[in-house]
Amino acid sequence: MEPEVMIRQVEGLAGDLRTLTGRFERRVDDLMAPARWAEVRRVYLTGDGDSYHAARATEMAFESIGGADCAPMSALRFVRYGAEWMRPTGARDTLVIAISASGRTEQAVAALRAARRHGAPTVAVTGTPGSAVTRVADHTLLVDLPDPEPSPGIRTYQASVLGLLLIAIQLGEAHRADALRGELVALADPVRTTVQAIGQRCRQVADVIADAPVMVMTGSGPSFGTALFAAAKVIEASGVFAAGQDLEEWCHVERFAHPSDMPLFVIAPPGRSLDRAAGLAAQAHELGRRVIAVTHHEDTALTGHTDAVLPVHGRTREEFTPLLYHPFASHVAAHLARRLGRLPFQADLPRR
Repeated sequence: MEPEVMIRQVEGLAGDLRTLTGRFERRVDDLMAPARWAEVRRVYLTGDGDSYHAARATEMAFESIGGADCAPMSALRFVRYGAEWMRPTGARDTLVIAISASGRTEQAVAALRAARRHGAPTVAVTGTPGSAVTRVADHTLLVDLPDPEPSPGIRTYQASVLGLLLIAIQLGEAHRADALRGELVALADPVRTTVQAIGQRCRQVADVIADAPVMVMTGSGPSFGTALFAAAKVIEASGVFAAGQDLEEWCHVERFAHPSDMPLFVIAPPGRSLDRAAGLAAQAHELGRRVIAVTHHEDTALTGHTDAVLPVHGRTREEFTPLLYHPFASHVAAHLARRLGRLPFQADLPRR
């Protein structure tokens, strides 16, 4: 598996949004009866790896658009801790959604079983029909892709996020649903423009930070999920250790870490935490960090405190920004792998 596969997948993101949103929307409509959707007051989102990152990225949408309390958590945590808080007498108003692109993640399957034991209805969000999660869940949202190919999850991640956002819309007010779904489809062109705008810049950033032994991705709200995803792509593709962290937590902890010139990516879409992201960028720049901002191309809040800017084109509500702000991660990761002469998932190393 060559890093170029990742670039090819990033370039396919806009087309997937344009062609798959309507298909996934119809499947969400058929998941449950309207009366059943109306009963839902609390949602658990659970999965591992990219699936957990998708859960974190869509938490805000479930709460602000879907009108439900939302708890995203890793599958193991849900199985061993979260499910124990559900009670059979009150679990009917709780929906458990397990995400697994492959459909065979063991802890996601275990999470669905635990939820059913406690009387909660379950939905599997997966790209694989007939997989293990589909056989355990009460309902399945299939978010499959045309022409899939092995790669650190890029198109699969977007498909999971898209499916979850459509479920959040379904949970919300019906009179707004068509307009909100239209906003998702309309993101295809901004995604395409953004991918075109950042390609060469991501290559340049990768060349500059290729000497770094560690780096950090930061964001808050939905962008915390994006930061976790971005860190995962760097690790999977290039083998460089990266961490995803919340903006405020970085200020309390990671800012004290060496080396002083550690690369720091600040994911800062327009929204509730933009001002805090700008403050963090200024603080990090003063400490000597190499700051790379992922922000709207017209916003200037961060640009005076950065070493590089990866511009995002197009604006959307903050709940939908994970679809627009994640493409940089796979570009940077792929270029880092190529610059370091490495293959994704350490495929170039001998196995013991």
